[in-house]
Amino acid sequence: MANNDTKTFTVEQYASQIRRPGKQTQVLTGLGLKRIGDRRTLKDTPEARGMVAAVAHLVRVVEA
Repeated sequence: MANNDTKTFTVEQYASQIRRPGKQTQVLTGLGLKRIGDRRTLKDTPEARGMVAAVAHLVRVVEA
């Protein structure tokens, strides 16, 4: 059976992706965020943290 002790964190988009470079829009899409107020719970991996860091001015990490 799989270990269910995987750490997660929640991100919320609080700024618009309009007039942002295409790469940042792609990162938001990869995180599963489409519009302001969207929240997603992600596995705490280096890849996910790097994506959040790339768009840190558009998202915030929410306390669960």
